[in-house]
Amino acid sequence: MRLDVNLLDYLLIAVYFATVLAIGFAARRRISSSLDFFLAGRGLPAWITGLAFVSANLGAIEILGMAANGAQYGAMTVHYYWIGAVPAMVFLGIVMMPFYYRSKVRSVPEFLRRRFNGATQLLNALMFAVAQILIAGVNLYALALVMEALLGWPLPVSVVVSALIVLSYITLGGLSSAIYNEVLQFFVILAGLIPLTVLGLVKVGGVAGLSDKVRQSALGEGGLHTWAGTAGSNPMQAHWIGIVFGLGFVLSFGYWTTNFAEVQRALSARNTNAARMTPIIAAFPKLLIPLVTVLPGMIALVLFGDLGKGQDYNDAIPLLMRDLLPNGVLGVAVTGLLASFMAGMAANISGFNTVFTNDIWQAHVRPDRPDGYYLNVGRVATVAGVALGVGTAFIAAGYSNIMNYLQALFSFFNAPLFATFVVGLFWRRMTPWAGFWGLLAGTLSAFASYFAYKAGVVDFGTELNASFWGAGIAFAVDVLVSVIVTLVTTPKPERELRGLVYGLNAADLEDDALAGDTRWYRSPVLLGTGAVILAALLYGVIL
Repeated sequence: MRLDVNLLDYLLIAVYFATVLAIGFAARRRISSSLDFFLAGRGLPAWITGLAFVSANLGAIEILGMAANGAQYGAMTVHYYWIGAVPAMVFLGIVMMPFYYRSKVRSVPEFLRRRFNGATQLLNALMFAVAQILIAGVNLYALALVMEALLGWPLPVSVVVSALIVLSYITLGGLSSAIYNEVLQFFVILAGLIPLTVLGLVKVGGVAGLSDKVRQSALGEGGLHTWAGTAGSNPMQAHWIGIVFGLGFVLSFGYWTTNFAEVQRALSARNTNAARMTPIIAAFPKLLIPLVTVLPGMIALVLFGDLGKGQDYNDAIPLLMRDLLPNGVLGVAVTGLLASFMAGMAANISGFNTVFTNDIWQAHVRPDRPDGYYLNVGRVATVAGVALGVGTAFIAAGYSNIMNYLQALFSFFNAPLFATFVVGLFWRRMTPWAGFWGLLAGTLSAFASYFAYKAGVVDFGTELNASFWGAGIAFAVDVLVSVIVTLVTTPKPERELRGLVYGLNAADLEDDALAGDTRWYRSPVLLGTGAVILAALLYGVIL
């Protein structure tokens, strides 16, 4: 798969690296406290945090993994976006962000401490830290393999160079540096993927030509539809119940509403309305991302006959880059892959250093130290997080489709957390220890479901479908255990729950609205409803 890169392509890559580091140095001047380092001083406008929100998710895993899913499962992959992302992003913006932002917490585990207790905070912090290191490792492994295949860079060199760049700008500028780089990376990624998609469509004869060739492929007619066949046979071997409940509700809401790597971007916004608008602004580009991820995967399937046989599905994007892009454009595309890796890993590492510092070290190991002490701990945690990410990079080696691995991680860590959140948010009677035992039981049941599938005890059809059902099982077990424990333990008094549960507002809540927040284009409810309607309309095109 070696690419025919020339001096112009390498020059574009070098310019990108220099720009990323320059942003890190510029952001360093604004770092004077731990709040600046971990949450960008809570001073960023909604359009910046919104683009960073979607870019943080548009990592190498998203691009390579969703293209791999497009090749393996066809059009059904759009479920990850239109039912598996947008509704949950809108729910986060409209319902949950006011609780996160106005409670002035610095992280999701800190919110759990205030709603439940320190044990629940520590359990979630440890699970989140492990998940972010594992996902950072997948990002590293994915990019290193691509760089080795395309440019001939040795695997260790690719891993170390890429990791050092991310380490440098996050250590220098904290979350501000990560967010401003993510905005830049969003446009660089699109600049690389749009020409790839257009040239790929030209190669296969446009949309009509692609449709004809997909029908003749291993996917058949089912590869062109989203809901058709979901009560019987389809490429994903997924039932509509698993898609709606497992992916559309549990996995989706579990990831988008509780994953601190994403929520952290909204917490850095300048006021409550900007925080609410962050995921909703991100929802609109998210609707169209399948055009540059899923569609290229389907194009690769019909152009490369051995994809999924002798060739990994993960190679879909690199193969298209090799065969379709001229020099110059090729440099932009390679830079886009580098940018996607950095955006994804920066989100993992910035989330990891915040949770480790605030929710593990400060809350349970070394409390009551000066602010500068925790700022230094955050920088050390950044270095440790990158080093651990390098160490976990090769766990993903056994997966020909890294998205399957990622969805398994989400079913383990995000699905039970969402159950704890949604019950605790809307049921004020839920007790502190119900939060802890429910979260622990849900997580263990997700692991048990997955290992039962791997051992052949139960048959979910595909690994992806196993993640859908595992997420549903984790959610149900978490809710059941939470209810049982609540009935035999003592709840918190209402005065301690104000601002943390639905229907109990904080008495000292200040209005932080800014001029212009009442205009229609800054209305979270109006724009969020529009995003959900657009998702439904897009489904109508490829039912």
